[in-house]
Amino acid sequence: MLQMVTTIGVDLDSVYIQTLQQIGEQKGGWPRLGMEVLMWVSHAVRPLRIDELCHALAVEVEAMDLDPKKIRSQDTVLGSCLGLAFVDKKTSTVRLIHDTLQEYLSRPGILPGAHKMLGETCLAYLNYDQVKGLSTSNIGDLGHMPFLKYSSLYWGDHAKVELSDRARTLAQIKENS
Repeated sequence: MLQMVTTIGVDLDSVYIQTLQQIGEQKGGWPRLGMEVLMWVSHAVRPLRIDELCHALAVEVEAMDLDPKKIRSQDTVLGSCLGLAFVDKKTSTVRLIHDTLQEYLSRPGILPGAHKMLGETCLAYLNYDQVKGLSTSNIGDLGHMPFLKYSSLYWGDHAKVELSDRARTLAQIKENS
């Protein structure tokens, strides 16, 4: 579709604006979920696997632990953004449909506070009791915690771009525990 749009001279910004409006017009919690998916996919330090993304989207900053009931299915996550993101079959990572969408979503003002929210989410995850309870001598299989590696390695990258007071507090809690 995008190739067809570019060859007939349609303005891609208009297409993206219209699609983001359609995401916002969905019912229930779908607009928020759709925008969060786009925010994560466009602002993550590295491409996320679908299981990492599903866990990241389930994080509640004020909670003590991840509620497994909040982890949405791949179909729900991808469906919320109306086809703007997909799972790359070769890498199992979530991608945007085109590089121009990445450029568009990275513009100032399109997804304001993205790095702030991503940093807070990573730190909240690291402060969960499930994570704090992990033993460094017997970590074993962390397949049940797919977001752990990303959050521990990259929360600082997001904080460098945009550090909130909440993230500062969460970092101090993690540091002191």
